[in-house]
Amino acid sequence: MKVFSKLPLVLTIVTLVLIVALSSGKSAPKQVRQTSAKPVRPQEIRGLWVSYMDLDMSGTDRSFSAFKKKFNHIADTAKKDKFNTLIVQVRPFSDALYNSSYFPYSHILTGTQGKNPGYDPLEYMCSYCKKQKLGIHAWINPYRVRNTEDLILSENNPYNNNKSLGTKVGKGIYYNPANKNVRKLIENGIKEIIRNYDVDGIQFDDYFYPTKSKKFDSAEYNLYKNNSKNALSLKAWRIANVNTLIAECYGLIHNIKKDAVFGISPQGNIDNDYGMYADVKSWCSKYGYIDYICPQLYYSLKNPALEFETALNNWTSLDYSQSVKLYIGLAGYKTGTDSDSGTWNYSDNIIQQEVALIRKKKLSGFMLYSFANLESKKAAKEVANLIKILD
Repeated sequence: MKVFSKLPLVLTIVTLVLIVALSSGKSAPKQVRQTSAKPVRPQEIRGLWVSYMDLDMSGTDRSFSAFKKKFNHIADTAKKDKFNTLIVQVRPFSDALYNSSYFPYSHILTGTQGKNPGYDPLEYMCSYCKKQKLGIHAWINPYRVRNTEDLILSENNPYNNNKSLGTKVGKGIYYNPANKNVRKLIENGIKEIIRNYDVDGIQFDDYFYPTKSKKFDSAEYNLYKNNSKNALSLKAWRIANVNTLIAECYGLIHNIKKDAVFGISPQGNIDNDYGMYADVKSWCSKYGYIDYICPQLYYSLKNPALEFETALNNWTSLDYSQSVKLYIGLAGYKTGTDSDSGTWNYSDNIIQQEVALIRKKKLSGFMLYSFANLESKKAAKEVANLIKILD
């Protein structure tokens, strides 16, 4: 793996494109009491994604005690199975699994978006992770508002308050990366998490521009072109919009809590990332964007479309700043299934072999999607074989 460090390219691009100012946002309602114990910093990150589906309170009485029981089971199981970091989805749909000044409570807690559950889920999850000596990263979908028409947005959802922030794409709604007020909203949401909760980091998912259609942000792009002598192409301009958010988030996170980390988990196919205007090569190679990247290499060893080792080599061959760590996202959810043309059925130790390849490359660790697969009957043999090598 090549290693070097440069100033972020976005600082050059943005001066041509956007006037950037970090917003002060609303004052935080409280200041978190940091625990005396420092977060666990193991040499190998063994991350486990905990999705909003894993935390869905349907089928329970939706009480605080029921939530504690559910999350305790997740954390205890992760600990037993030798994972050391939970990446918990706390903002899946422009909503929150915490007490937010900007986003409504998530519907997965009470069944209705915006309804207060009567407790603060993230506050409890942080405290229990510290008790169990587990790291915890707050997983955020920055641009996704809705991906299905079945989700009813609350009246106080930011999109309902200001529909100019986003655009409908198919059955979904997505915030517009070209809108400076969107950037301010996302950054304010991150500030309150870092200030108020004892998280070890923030992670963005793989949702960026939801479409290549020129109509999506035509108003903003035309305004930009009309006020620029040397306007960037639409592609370069969209990349700059996303890069601006990434660089600003990196800065504000470290300004508030120096030992917190900022990471992104993009799609595993690098070409697909650029199709969403996610400039992964710059994020990896230049200081000032991220602390880690965890591409979702959700491929079997013999996937006919893209084999795991080929994808792994594609990522390890990129240039990396000394400040950026490379983790690998693994497809626990595909184990024991017919995915990738049935190639996940070729053996019952595919994930184990993939971890061995990661270690051979001397990378910083891996993250498994998701918790549900630790208890899936289909994945049982794969999980058992993986645990054998997690000494």
